[in-house]
Amino acid sequence: MTPKLTDLTVPVVGAPMAGGPSTDDLVAAVSGAGGLGFLATAYRSGSAVAQSISALRDRGVDRFGANVFVPDSPADHVVDRDAVQAYRDALAPRAAALGVTVPEIPEHSTDAYDEVVAVLVEAAVPWVSFTFGLPSDSDVAALHRAGSSVVITVTDVDDARAAVDRGADVVWVQGPEAGGHRSTFSVHATPPTTPLVELLPAVRAAVDVELIASGGVASGADVARLLDLGANAVAIGTLLLDTPEAGTSGAHRRALNDPAFSETVLTRAFSGRPARGLDNAFHRDLHVLAPPAFPELNTLTGPLRKAAAAQDDPDGVTLWAGTGVAAVTDDPAATVVGRLWAQARGHR
Repeated sequence: MTPKLTDLTVPVVGAPMAGGPSTDDLVAAVSGAGGLGFLATAYRSGSAVAQSISALRDRGVDRFGANVFVPDSPADHVVDRDAVQAYRDALAPRAAALGVTVPEIPEHSTDAYDEVVAVLVEAAVPWVSFTFGLPSDSDVAALHRAGSSVVITVTDVDDARAAVDRGADVVWVQGPEAGGHRSTFSVHATPPTTPLVELLPAVRAAVDVELIASGGVASGADVARLLDLGANAVAIGTLLLDTPEAGTSGAHRRALNDPAFSETVLTRAFSGRPARGLDNAFHRDLHVLAPPAFPELNTLTGPLRKAAAAQDDPDGVTLWAGTGVAAVTDDPAATVVGRLWAQARGHR
């Protein structure tokens, strides 16, 4: 029998944040506070993911999830390689200034995805979420046989229906206020702008499964409102970025607390997919040049982002954050979760 969100002591989910912020410590802290912590598997090998799962279970954490980025199938992966090459050329001066080289354009592959999904099935991870698309019928079936609850992240009602048709036990409703990548099923799609407080009840009316809601959560009042609108749990990501358990870079942490980086924008500049983060020079200089190509652009910008992080330069790294960024604190993750839930109960 698959696990249920209604079994959570605290209906607060720690959103998976790939590229560093989501650590084993953060997952353990959120789950230990009664919520549901999520590992981020994107950009990690299957063996690294397996080590995290084992480490969590060795610490007595048995309630957690893992998130996977769904790649395009080879037949559906349509990329304008000339546009990607032009973007690579545009990155070259910035790379040279940082003392790094822009990589060659990578060939498309689903090998890493297949490897990670196999690890999650073998480990019987309680919740497995998918971003950027639908998992295959066979992957859903394998996860269900393992006892996992399948979660699919959506940004509109049609995708929610498609997720349930594919076998989702939970639909993760992501509003435009959310930090990080928007979970559009196509890299070419323009993300919907329907506010979460309107999208959530529309999805609730369209599907009869458990729902997680995320996007712009800044207080317990937000949690209470989303639960009242039909969510079974509410996810937070931005509020966890400056916790001591997070693996957030020093440059990112500085920007979170710097009034000069207070505005959030939607950008393709870093990865080729639209993602919400704090406005910085990298976005301003390159967003208009960035073609819709993922993971190609993510690979091309990787060495630049790493070098900028090493130089503690917030203008050269991804500063993913949602619209609730002003509420970020450096309190421990358990304190953040506990405070949110205490506030939420006061509003219900």
